[in-house]
Amino acid sequence: MDWTLLTAALVFTTLILAVGFAYWNKNKVEERMDDPHAPKSTLAKDGDPHGTPADVK
Repeated sequence: MDWTLLTAALVFTTLILAVGFAYWNKNKVEERMDDPHAPKSTLAKDGDPHGTPADVK
C-alpha cells in the first residue's frame, strides 16, 4: 500500500466525519431554537445568569 493512498484515505475520512458532525450539531441547534420550552442560555440577555448551562444535565 502506497503512503499517499493511506494519507488520502485519512484526509477524506476525517473530512467526511467533520462535515457529518457539523451537520448533526446544526440540526440539534435548530431543533432547540424552534422549541419554545427550551431553557434560555445563561449568556442570553433574558436568560438566568445564575442557572446551569442548557447542555449540562
